[in-house]
Amino acid sequence: MTTPTEHDTAVLLVNLGTPDAPTASAVRRYLSEFLHDYRVVPLTRWLWCPLLHFIILPIRGPKVAKKYAEIWMGGGSPLAVHTGDLAAEMRPLLPNVRVAWAMRYGNPSMADVVAKLRADGVRRILVLPLYPQYSTTTTASVVDKIEELDDEVHEGALAFSTIEDYHLDPAWVAAVADSIRAHWAQHGRAERLLFSFHGIPQRLVDAGDPYAAQSRASVDAIVAALGIAPDEAMLTFQSRFGREPWLQPYTDKVLESLGVQGVKTLDVVCPGFAVDCLETLEEISIQNAELFRAHGGESLRYIPCLNSSPAHAQALAALASRHLSDDAGEHAHA
Repeated sequence: MTTPTEHDTAVLLVNLGTPDAPTASAVRRYLSEFLHDYRVVPLTRWLWCPLLHFIILPIRGPKVAKKYAEIWMGGGSPLAVHTGDLAAEMRPLLPNVRVAWAMRYGNPSMADVVAKLRADGVRRILVLPLYPQYSTTTTASVVDKIEELDDEVHEGALAFSTIEDYHLDPAWVAAVADSIRAHWAQHGRAERLLFSFHGIPQRLVDAGDPYAAQSRASVDAIVAALGIAPDEAMLTFQSRFGREPWLQPYTDKVLESLGVQGVKTLDVVCPGFAVDCLETLEEISIQNAELFRAHGGESLRYIPCLNSSPAHAQALAALASRHLSDDAGEHAHA
């Protein structure tokens, strides 16, 4: 078995993407790339493109830019800052490999980062999409892009492998459970614990996408690690877009219902997101917290993502090490 060296092996963390700035023009550029992906919007281009460029982007660009402006950090978008910090935290844990990061949409682009790695002498790249649960809308799109990049380089110049999900990885499950315990230790425990995952259209699940089942399995594993009863936690789905049915129950509707029922305090955690971003910091922590209060609730306490915490970096570094060892073993026996 060959031992990976820093010169020829890399782990590439890939997250969804983010605008370069909290401005309408930057948001339009980002959303244009994101919403042009067939994995995200599988409509025929002659129908979708005019709708996207003449209606959706002009309207949503300024609105979404305002949301980003509310959460923008000194170093940039929270998604980019936390993803970069996570990569930095993992580097000392993987001393024999390069650890890089890229975005599926926006910057730093996968194409640019892979080109730089290749120019630096890397010949083997383990791609780790930062989506614990597999979906055709996220992980599969990263694989699409890798295949596209693979076609662009010379035959055999780069060897790619991909970690498709880690929704039941014991170290990751333990890290999420520990983060919830730490929150409870500091703030006390709310009346209810709600797990909110990004939604996807129901038709994709009906067609075989495993995302909903993997989300439920993650929640069950985290709840078991916490040692609480299954009925003490709720699973909901957020961020739906358009008119077709998405995975239910919807986070916002459940929050409204809980407020009306007299629930005053609520803890919300989002383990489908590796690091904090617009959907957690603005949608959950600001927008949905206001919605909960408007319907009678008093306090929605958002429990942050694992971000660049040592436990998160250790879990993902161990996951990557196992895959690299397995890959090396397969090559040795080939």
